[in-house]
Amino acid sequence: MVGIDESRPFLPVNIAILTISDSRTLETDKSGQILVERLQAAGHQLLERRLVPDERETIVAVLWEWVKHPQVDVVITTGGTGITGRDVTPEALAEVCEKEIPGFGELFRRISYETIGVSALQSRATAGVAQGTYLFALPGSSGACRDGWDEILRWQLDSRYRPCNLVSLMPRLLEA
Repeated sequence: MVGIDESRPFLPVNIAILTISDSRTLETDKSGQILVERLQAAGHQLLERRLVPDERETIVAVLWEWVKHPQVDVVITTGGTGITGRDVTPEALAEVCEKEIPGFGELFRRISYETIGVSALQSRATAGVAQGTYLFALPGSSGACRDGWDEILRWQLDSRYRPCNLVSLMPRLLEA
């Protein structure tokens, strides 16, 4: 079976949203708002939402704060995944992550290709795990956040999704 198994319980996860931008405010951050609306509609809990500039040290500091927070299960960032000089989100995530989830970026770019064609190669969407917390970095566009949530995260953060999902692995992320 592929899809939602209604016989299994839904287990909400606690999510923090971080927007990385030099030009947006929380009031003008459409991408972050899309993620908030979608995660709440799915039944998950928004623990915190912040916006920081495209500065690696600042991004790393917030990621570490949330990774160490005992209630944060998932961090989703939006912005800073391009290839310009100020785009440093993948590097910040790499500094914090203990394990990469390379399939996330690969799948995201395949999905983006359907929408934006070969321009998808400019995305450095990425994901990983740090101290039992999932970290996902999405591009800053509204369309990218919709695609990333609707086509990947919505399913992998649903404990009922089959044949497997990331929520079912959460109890084992800190195994030695």
